[in-house]
Amino acid sequence: MKIQIVPIEDEYEETVIDLILNIQQNEFNVAVTLADQPDLQDIKNFYYEGGGCFWGAFIDGQLVGTIALKIFSEDAGAIRKMFVKQDYRGKELGIAQQLLENLILYSREKGLNDLYLGTVSILKAALRFYEKNYFVQIGKEDLPGSFPLMSADNVYCHLILNA
Repeated sequence: MKIQIVPIEDEYEETVIDLILNIQQNEFNVAVTLADQPDLQDIKNFYYEGGGCFWGAFIDGQLVGTIALKIFSEDAGAIRKMFVKQDYRGKELGIAQQLLENLILYSREKGLNDLYLGTVSILKAALRFYEKNYFVQIGKEDLPGSFPLMSADNVYCHLILNA
């Protein structure tokens, strides 16, 4: 299986929404709706404005994972929408790792020094994944004031890129 990671925009909106909402609502019972995530209906303007990006991971033309970077200050970005379909998770394919490494490389090229993310505590495997990739949990009060908060998030992490 060849994994292709490419920037995607609004033409994938319905596929992205389907992938993400299914994981959030049906797999993990996270109380979040499409209305809570207007960025999903305006990927190009929300993520690409200011220099960010939204990537899709494809296998045989099927979208199996996503990750996005929202640059919210001169030297900091937020990781958003990191999702991989259940059947494609794990070290064997390494899709999540490839998505994250792609985003980190892009962030460094853009001159960012810090990456932040918010997630929910029930996503234990995601938290372990971020910790394995040198993210450190921080308190909500330690987030930069301009960090784009999501209402469902209750755990926050930080990675220093140029340490």
